[in-house]
Amino acid sequence: MAVLRNLLALVGLVVVIGGIYLAGTLGPILSEFDPGFKKTYVAFAQKLLDTKDPGDAMVYKVPVQEGISTDDVKESLKSLATERDFLFVGDAPFYKQVEAVTGKPFRHVSFMSFCDVMVGKMMLEYNPAYTAFMPCRISLVEDEKGNLALYTMALDMMIHGGKELPPELKKEALRVWQVIKDMMQGAAAGEF
Repeated sequence: MAVLRNLLALVGLVVVIGGIYLAGTLGPILSEFDPGFKKTYVAFAQKLLDTKDPGDAMVYKVPVQEGISTDDVKESLKSLATERDFLFVGDAPFYKQVEAVTGKPFRHVSFMSFCDVMVGKMMLEYNPAYTAFMPCRISLVEDEKGNLALYTMALDMMIHGGKELPPELKKEALRVWQVIKDMMQGAAAGEF
């Protein structure tokens, strides 16, 4: 019994020392992170645990209401972008490429690109790696059952996942992220 008690005491001591070491090492590093980083990582981890798929955990998805056509969704996105001073910079009809390669009809999948040039410039000047998020892309996907959904890369990690962005850049990044979500919600409901 004494051996077990001593072993458990030793394990407890190692855990305490490890905790103190981690707090001393990680504390100063994490103090530079965005105040929302904990919430962002917890939400990501929860979504990953729920879906078991990192792709699902990294995107924002909005199902399109039944009866709204692909053309209506696309026109709605363009209209909503214009209202919000977003540039529509491209539409890549992926399904047509699949059809060209396979010679068989394929369900609708397209990638629409939007941009706020000034925010893009700010991102680029802050860190060229952020160009990987540009332009803002929204995919319109028809599943095997014919249901439509809109997808985009969730920008929470970019905004809150590390060192806090400079105030003006963070403000604009948050605005862009809200605009994208609003556009997707509106287009999924058929708004123009």
